[in-house]
Amino acid sequence: MKNRIVLSVVIFSFIFVLCPDGDAQQPAPGPDLTVDAATRTAVIDLMMKELNETYVFPETAKKMENDIRSRLAANEYGSITSARAFAEKLTADLQSVSKDKHLRVRFSYDVLPSRQDRREPTEAEIEQSKWMNKSVNYGFSKVERLDGNIGYIDLRGFNDHEAGAETVAAAMSFLQNTDALIFDLRQNGGGNPGMIALISSYLFGDKPVHLNDLYWRKENKTDEFWTKPESAKIKFTNKDIYVLTSNYTFSGAEEFSYNLKNLKRATIVGETTGGGAHPGGMVRLADHFGVFIPVGRAINPISKTNWEGTGVEPDIKMPKEQALKTAYLLALNKSLSGMKDETVKTGLKILIEKTQKELDELKSAKSENAKM
Repeated sequence: MKNRIVLSVVIFSFIFVLCPDGDAQQPAPGPDLTVDAATRTAVIDLMMKELNETYVFPETAKKMENDIRSRLAANEYGSITSARAFAEKLTADLQSVSKDKHLRVRFSYDVLPSRQDRREPTEAEIEQSKWMNKSVNYGFSKVERLDGNIGYIDLRGFNDHEAGAETVAAAMSFLQNTDALIFDLRQNGGGNPGMIALISSYLFGDKPVHLNDLYWRKENKTDEFWTKPESAKIKFTNKDIYVLTSNYTFSGAEEFSYNLKNLKRATIVGETTGGGAHPGGMVRLADHFGVFIPVGRAINPISKTNWEGTGVEPDIKMPKEQALKTAYLLALNKSLSGMKDETVKTGLKILIEKTQKELDELKSAKSENAKM
């Protein structure tokens, strides 16, 4: 149990804050520092040691080392005096070989704390994690019953599944009488695979469903993730599920989307996701440098692969701004097709017409902006 808690802390604390492509998704730059030749060499040496020892693909780690060493010999880093620019250059060079979007070198203006080689978090870290989870309501930003009796969940992260179980139950209970359910993951950067399994348990029946596996290189073992029907008192088995994605959707949010797509349990609407399927943790390289090293990889039990580098392709591909209206229309039209009450049908038709007009306006605005 303690190891599982550690894994949750590592995955949430680090993967959740990673962003895929797009300048708008990166944190605002803070103060910079000057980096000298000795620090550059020390950072590279320790980074390559850590990569060779722990990176999920050892052969790729060796290729990255050969590439970085050749660049070092060619003095590609010699003129870089900005600490931030050095971290960005290393990240770009590592990713040019690995194509791994989780693998990133980080610069911190503040001195990074030294960490002992241990598997269990301190009491302070546990309390900090609890506070952080509560402060973001375990990822549930909005839970709403839309007009036409469609459920909507704006989920910004997959947080601690144990402490957040009551929040999940409350959200699902509130929406249990809706006709369909929309999960909005357009601003979701990832999180805890245990929470993914817990939420998924509400979407399937009374038999466990195999969702995903995580293989860990160092331990040479595979953790399986299944739904736990006993954890979900309410089952949404007869409701259509829609998942909204964007190019920001990353890591654990991609797993949720990928799982449901492969199990044919949801319709994915929006943009191709960021493409990060390798969990791991941050390693301190120097006072102001760290590297996020993926030490495992996801393996879907159906596809036998994952979404690393490719992202999850939506069933209905469109700009993220149009995804909610589109999924909402799909759900409303499905409700209309099965509705017998003429009064309710009339109301649904009016709502569909209104929503279609709003979607057409979004498309028109997008088209006009593209011309400018």
